[in-house]
Amino acid sequence: TGKTTVARIIATMFQALGVLRKGQMVEVERSSLVAGYSGQTAIKTKEVVDSALGGILFVDEAYTLVNGDRDSFGKEAIDTILKMMEDYRDDLVVIFAGYKKEMSTLMQSNSGLASRFPTWLHFDDYTSKELMHIAQGMLKEAQMTFSGEAQELLFSAFEKMYAEAKQQAEAPADAPDDPSQRPSNGRAVRNLLEQMQRKQAVRLADQKGKKSMEDLTTIVEKDVAPCVSHLLP
Repeated sequence: TGKTTVARIIATMFQALGVLRKGQMVEVERSSLVAGYSGQTAIKTKEVVDSALGGILFVDEAYTLVNGDRDSFGKEAIDTILKMMEDYRDDLVVIFAGYKKEMSTLMQSNSGLASRFPTWLHFDDYTSKELMHIAQGMLKEAQMTFSGEAQELLFSAFEKMYAEAKQQAEAPADAPDDPSQRPSNGRAVRNLLEQMQRKQAVRLADQKGKKSMEDLTTIVEKDVAPCVSHLLP
């Protein structure tokens, strides 16, 4: 939903305004911070935070840092981040990103988190039209395009993705939920396009005869269908 892009823009703006020395953004997730043995997580996390000094530490899917009350490794990572946030409060910006429900649970898991992250920004899910625009933009960067039929099929899939995301967003707070099953919007679009391009490559490899430039640069319905079959009846 553009969280990473916005974080990069903030880093550039803060550097230009003199708020940050360097303006770099270090993007990490749980595996970048948590080690496999007791005592190593603090060292690993400190090294990551050190690399972000003068810029922004962006922790994606931050709610995965704590997987239940017994997750001592994740708590060690959070404690290390909180301490370094205080020690380098004038030289470091930390952004935690993730789904709203899980982020609320994360904030409640540690008394120091809520006070150190007072500012929350909510990003609405991309609409089906916005998802289509993103897909067309990504394909254009690769100097490729969709056929009319392929575009119509993909748009139908995006409509289903958006409907599911909206339904999940409106679900009660105590409703069963699995973040891994949610469409990730921009990331989901990129993954779908990569699958379609692989399907196109296999199709063209099996196609006899000389291929035209249009053949090589066009994603057709046959490339899209197997990639969105799980979304459409």
